[in-house]
Amino acid sequence: MVVKGQIEGLRKGTVFLQKIKDSILINIDSLTIEGIPNFEFKQEISTPEVYFLYLNKEDNDSLNDRILFFGEKGEIVINTLLNTFESSAKVTGSENQVLLQEYRSISRKFDEQNLNYVKGYLNAIQTKLDDSVIDSIQTGIDNLLKRRYLYALNFASNNGDNVIAPYIALTEVYDANIKLLDTVASKLSEKVKASKYGKELLKFIAERKQFGE
Repeated sequence: MVVKGQIEGLRKGTVFLQKIKDSILINIDSLTIEGIPNFEFKQEISTPEVYFLYLNKEDNDSLNDRILFFGEKGEIVINTLLNTFESSAKVTGSENQVLLQEYRSISRKFDEQNLNYVKGYLNAIQTKLDDSVIDSIQTGIDNLLKRRYLYALNFASNNGDNVIAPYIALTEVYDANIKLLDTVASKLSEKVKASKYGKELLKFIAERKQFGE
């Protein structure tokens, strides 16, 4: 895998290629930039996996400085801006990244709806509205959560030929009914089952079943 790109506006800083290993975020490689804001990393990779591009601007502010992306064999290009490092990032070269961005675009809409519900709920309590109003808002929140889970499960099931499927199952709906996770697993291709996240999902399901869930 080759990860390359440009951080427009950056004159000095250090860029790190990171990934999670044993539940810990670790640095895999780094590059100090002075003047020309281009970077390139090369990494041996056997299966698609989530990586992070982290920028240390030496300003004691770690917010908005880490880009999550799906790494896989081939060339991954990441172009972004210094001031909006994460939100401006454009990632190309990864099929799983395209699917991740598609999933996140819908997920953000669920987040916005949930935020509106929460604001309404808090306002209803503060203004001491009728209990029926509060109950109605709570019902809306519960139904939204169900819809979000259903979307994630359907998305994973419909993309069983890509590693994004077990990744979504593990990170978004790991506490779903075991039968639903079994359904997702049954839709995975043999290649995806043999991937990092495919193996982790199958192991996770087996462990939940072992403890009678």
